[in-house]
Amino acid sequence: TSLLNTTFKSTDITCPIALSGNEFRVLSGGLTSKKEQDKVIIELNDIEKFKKTVSKLKIIARASPEDKFLLVFGLKKTNNIVAVTGDGTNDAPALKTAHVGFAMGKRGTDIAKEAADIILLDDSFSSIITACKFGRNVYDCIRKFIQFQLTTNVVAVFMSLLGGIVLKDSPLNCIEMLWVNLIMDSFASLALATESPTQALLERKPYRREDSLLTPMMIVNIVTQGIFQIIVLSIVLFYGDVIFNVPSDRDLTHFIWNETNGYHFTLFFDVFVFLQVFNSINARKLRKSEKNVFIGIFSNYYYLIVQIFIVIGQIMIVTFGGRAVRVKRLSIIQHVQCAII
Repeated sequence: TSLLNTTFKSTDITCPIALSGNEFRVLSGGLTSKKEQDKVIIELNDIEKFKKTVSKLKIIARASPEDKFLLVFGLKKTNNIVAVTGDGTNDAPALKTAHVGFAMGKRGTDIAKEAADIILLDDSFSSIITACKFGRNVYDCIRKFIQFQLTTNVVAVFMSLLGGIVLKDSPLNCIEMLWVNLIMDSFASLALATESPTQALLERKPYRREDSLLTPMMIVNIVTQGIFQIIVLSIVLFYGDVIFNVPSDRDLTHFIWNETNGYHFTLFFDVFVFLQVFNSINARKLRKSEKNVFIGIFSNYYYLIVQIFIVIGQIMIVTFGGRAVRVKRLSIIQHVQCAII
């Protein structure tokens, strides 16, 4: 009671930070429900009064289930993101109406648990914070994966089109493209979607509902990395035979793989895959402030295992693929040269 009295004295009575349930219901205008074609339609009586009432509101004392529902419904109607906790049967309408409902796993009733989206098994507020942290982490992991995959797809499509227009065929054959697709989809999702959440996720502001999945910084990363890869691969495609001192494979109309040729496009394939390996490191960071892409890289064992598997798999394919993959065995020095590029 002393808390509420102090609060009222220090605040404009028209926009208080603490109200009783009855006062909140009167000041906010309440709800109206009407039935139309077997459906119950609920509306705020006065949306402007509601906005003014909740503009500074922090506490509703002695709130009834109807007051909780009014608050949740009104906040959703005014384009707010709403999360609600509850444990009783009377909390079910508010839990179900909210964007995210947290039910108590120990004290909560079955009806509350059914209405909720998430059940806190330990009834601890710290678990809500953990849920927020993991939720933000999942969203960031999706963005990292999209950032990586869009870059790889754009480069792969461009080089295939360039090869088709200039060389009358793609420099990457079907099996090589399947291996690249495996890297882009399955391996990339395992590597980038298994990042552990950090405390820094709770120190930034949440994303707005209207925010695009692609941020301006992601677009910059995708475009610049894509241009870089296209330039490097174009140089290898048209001048790689001179750079590596190997026979050219550009005359695809007369190209028939045998044990003595295939050097040139094997090097192109090797450079392409190593570009994706290092680009997946770049894709781990999304914001302009994150300068060091290696921070936390050794804490994600899945990421390290996937990267090692891709590198070993690439070397094995090039070494033993032969006629089946239309590749020429490369020396360790040549693999290192491709990785350095």
